[in-house]
Amino acid sequence: MAETLYHFIGGKRVEGKSGRFGDVYWPMTGEVAAKVPLASTDEVRAAVANAKAAQPEWAATNPQRRARVLMKFLQLVDAEYDSLAETLAREHGKTIPDAKGDIQRGLEVVEFACGVPHLQKGEYTESAGPGIDMYSMRQPLGVVAGITPFNFPAMIPMWKFAPAIAAGNAFILKPSERDPSVPLRLAELLLEAGLPAGILNVVNGDKEAVDAILDDPDIQAVGFVGSTPIAHYVYSRATAAGKRAQCFGGAKNHMIVMPDADMDQAVDALIGAGYGSAGERCMAISVAVPVGEKTADTLVSKLARRVESLKIGPSTDPSADFGPLVTAQHLQKVKDYVDIGVKEGAELVVDGREFTLQGYENGYYMGGCLFDRVTRDMRIYKEEIFGPVLSVVRAKDYEEALSLPNEHEYGNGVAIYTRDGDAARDFAARINVGMVGINVPIPVPLAYYTFGGWKRSGFGDLNQHGPDAIRFYTKTKTVTSRWPSGLKEGAEFVIPTMK
Repeated sequence: MAETLYHFIGGKRVEGKSGRFGDVYWPMTGEVAAKVPLASTDEVRAAVANAKAAQPEWAATNPQRRARVLMKFLQLVDAEYDSLAETLAREHGKTIPDAKGDIQRGLEVVEFACGVPHLQKGEYTESAGPGIDMYSMRQPLGVVAGITPFNFPAMIPMWKFAPAIAAGNAFILKPSERDPSVPLRLAELLLEAGLPAGILNVVNGDKEAVDAILDDPDIQAVGFVGSTPIAHYVYSRATAAGKRAQCFGGAKNHMIVMPDADMDQAVDALIGAGYGSAGERCMAISVAVPVGEKTADTLVSKLARRVESLKIGPSTDPSADFGPLVTAQHLQKVKDYVDIGVKEGAELVVDGREFTLQGYENGYYMGGCLFDRVTRDMRIYKEEIFGPVLSVVRAKDYEEALSLPNEHEYGNGVAIYTRDGDAARDFAARINVGMVGINVPIPVPLAYYTFGGWKRSGFGDLNQHGPDAIRFYTKTKTVTSRWPSGLKEGAEFVIPTMK
């Protein structure tokens, strides 16, 4: 019998009261592993009220003590690292090494947030005017929220809640209903680390819970990661309600392969970045752009052999290159995109649609697919597939290659492989994309820089993690101070100036 999950509100496990539940599957077997409650508007409201009541005392806690809670949390997660990775892999489908990377990348943002005593410092100017001192303070917003996706069920929740909590806010987390177990456990570990009850609440749900978060008057800011249509919806509705919003959407990440590139290195990069985690990454490389026909022929020949030799297996297989996709519905969607590419006239060099795994026939498996001679008017080029499908778009020269990512509606990540420093420098300067890799296939910045795409890959002015996260989760108050000694008497009718 499937386990029934819960919400985590006020430091306690809380049963769902809406009467609505979703199925949580194990993608490697197709089994229903758990039932997750889908919160009603009233249940979201109760979590927000709990957070609002707890937040003032937490905000008044000095930042070094807040940082110590996160430091203890790091120790507790490290002690459960293996079991958390196993849980994550079972519910998502990614391999256990990939699941460990998911957790580690989240922990690095927690480590960064431990520096909040420095990060939250304001500024001070003595004698800004005659007898006048001026200073600024960064203060928490109050109650904030995060709506996070299925593909990184540990990393992205930590990217959201760690800086928010460090800065003195209370947080409402709405994780993906497809793999909620790890976010729930992280909340319990934070409580064990000393976080006051109510500062991190986890509310499971679907669109009703999302809309309740977006409409709640006590939630001051919302962060979101998911598809572009939903990112735009969340951003529009949240900002219309007067909230801050940072919303990150889809991607179509290109990798330019120059004629002088180390071809074996480029192929390794494309295999890992294109097919790792079954392509279910917003930073996956889904378009390879070889420059020149000779480069393209060599690249496709080498890629085809590697794609055909990829090992697809259950999440528990340590030798597997990638595991199953997250749901049966998503598997079918990816296969449908491959069908579309064939109908559009792209050359399907490697076809993984009929892959099955003995003993796991009910799992959501698919082999790697490789298209060649894809053109910019095809749907498989224009739309995000989010699966183990790589498209090769041949470019006659560098300028044509550069134009592809520059003119695409998405602008999340991009990479170039070359030995030419001048070409790489020119590429970095002229590319219209938020995160750039030079001989790096997945250019995700480390925690002390910010993560964010351009164009329709991101909505909002501030990015995730790094200094932008502290700016996003705080508001600046500026104080102008003058004391009575030596002041002239009488009313003043003009704004003070330095003239």
